[in-house]
Amino acid sequence: MRLYVNIDHVATVRQARRTDEPDPTAAALEAERHGADGITFHLREDRRHVQDDDARAIVRTVTTVANFELAARADIVALAVELRPYQATLVPERREEVTTEGGLDLGRGDRDLIEAIASLTAAGIRVALFIDPDLESIDRARDLGVPAIELHTGRYSLAWTEGPAALDQLARAARHASGLGLAVHAGHGLTVRNVAAVARRGRRAVPPRRHHRRRDAHRDRRGSPMTGANRRAEFFALEATEYLAELAPLAARADGPDPERLVRGARAL
Repeated sequence: MRLYVNIDHVATVRQARRTDEPDPTAAALEAERHGADGITFHLREDRRHVQDDDARAIVRTVTTVANFELAARADIVALAVELRPYQATLVPERREEVTTEGGLDLGRGDRDLIEAIASLTAAGIRVALFIDPDLESIDRARDLGVPAIELHTGRYSLAWTEGPAALDQLARAARHASGLGLAVHAGHGLTVRNVAAVARRGRRAVPPRRHHRRRDAHRDRRGSPMTGANRRAEFFALEATEYLAELAPLAARADGPDPERLVRGARAL
């Protein structure tokens, strides 16, 4: 289980103040210093919080990995291709919304989305799709050939005190996606108060091979302090180990490997 920290609204405060503080890149480094496994940021079409220079600074500076959220707009896709973060998560956008209100509609055959996936993948960027936790959307994500999805947890974040229904829905979606060979992420509206339940259910819903035991985030295998380069290498080693563990049984099937699952696993690596 990995925790990425979203630093968008550090930039929101800075933009409201019309100055250069607080600095989202500094916030990203502080999150990493306290054990975050990665940093998420969303460069929106209207540049309401994170700016292009922030994206450049975050991708260049973080010592773990950067998850670049973006809509399928040609100019922002081009910037992501230029910067080549570890991961790009494609999300829907509407100018009038305060924050992202739902997952991508994958039933429209969106040519811009398909082209964005192709461009990002060709640049060696791991692509995820931000979708609602329904099985049809997950199946369509699989058909688009991406290695990962992010389940929209907005409903859960609003109703988590009212009963288990929204959490149950997330768990069902996670199990279904994992069974299709997709890496499963979850996010939106999660806080220190409600995220633990999502993590616990996620551990039960997704097969154990996708998890690793986190050591002290600041120490290597020998207990020595970790440098930024060591932390990044540690992350990629764990990613590779997990996906290789998935690929081995697929390749050993008596009736031959499932080509789509093999390709998806290789692209995830």
